[in-house]
Amino acid sequence: MAFGGFSNPDSRRAAALIAAPFVYVILLLAVPLSAVVLFSFWTQDFMSVDTTFTLNNYRRIATEPIFGVLLQRSVFVAAMVTLVTVLLAYPVAYFVSFHVEPGKKSLWLFLITIPFWTSYLIRVFLWRVILGFNGVINTGLQQIGLIDEPLTFIIYNVNAVIITLSHAFAPFAILPIFVALEKIDRSLLEAGLDLGESRFTTFLRVTLPLSVPGVVAAVLIVFIPTIGDYVTPEQVGGAGGRLVANMIQTQFFALNNAPLGSALALTSMAMVSVIALGFVFLNRRWLRGRR
Repeated sequence: MAFGGFSNPDSRRAAALIAAPFVYVILLLAVPLSAVVLFSFWTQDFMSVDTTFTLNNYRRIATEPIFGVLLQRSVFVAAMVTLVTVLLAYPVAYFVSFHVEPGKKSLWLFLITIPFWTSYLIRVFLWRVILGFNGVINTGLQQIGLIDEPLTFIIYNVNAVIITLSHAFAPFAILPIFVALEKIDRSLLEAGLDLGESRFTTFLRVTLPLSVPGVVAAVLIVFIPTIGDYVTPEQVGGAGGRLVANMIQTQFFALNNAPLGSALALTSMAMVSVIALGFVFLNRRWLRGRR
């Protein structure tokens, strides 16, 4: 009895199974995150690090306008990418779920995941080629006479970042919505039609509410990683499309100021957590109201 519950063979077997994942999480998640938290309360003057506890990094983030602008821009871009992605993903998921033959749904899902076969960086480069001043869009529009000069609002700004990220995260939104739509009992839709509802009102009153869990999952899956994306703003954003992740990278590598970069990373993490938890809370209240 000295080892309590671990005297049971089943308990020892369960402990052995979770030991490796637990160590993995501790070493690759908890330890680095703890280091980031610790660094955020230090200061650094290029090569020398002062380990004296201070809140100066957080004061700089709160008082210097550039950090506020980048955080606001990051939230705006993430919100717009999430909105565009979910609005475009829902019809695709609905079509595959309700209008594709059951035997062909796996083929459609396979086609949807094809972008994952290509490196994310390569896809971003391709969008820069498509949206560039001499890219496919501008060249095509000039050749047919619709424009005389290249369009400047589709590249090296926030618009280019939103377009590229919306394409990159589309499969992440389609799949959870599709799963939620697949779980809907088709007899409920037939009952709505039998009771005199049109297909549109049946969609609004039955299909859409029942698919909300998938929509919520899609929103969170797209919003959380988008706000911290670094590659896309770096490649297609230009000076006006930089996000908070680019500033974090600059602090760590260009300015050699790991404490300020750590504080900025934790601030953005806290902001994302508050927004995500608020969204989940509102969704739960809405679901309780529906019941």
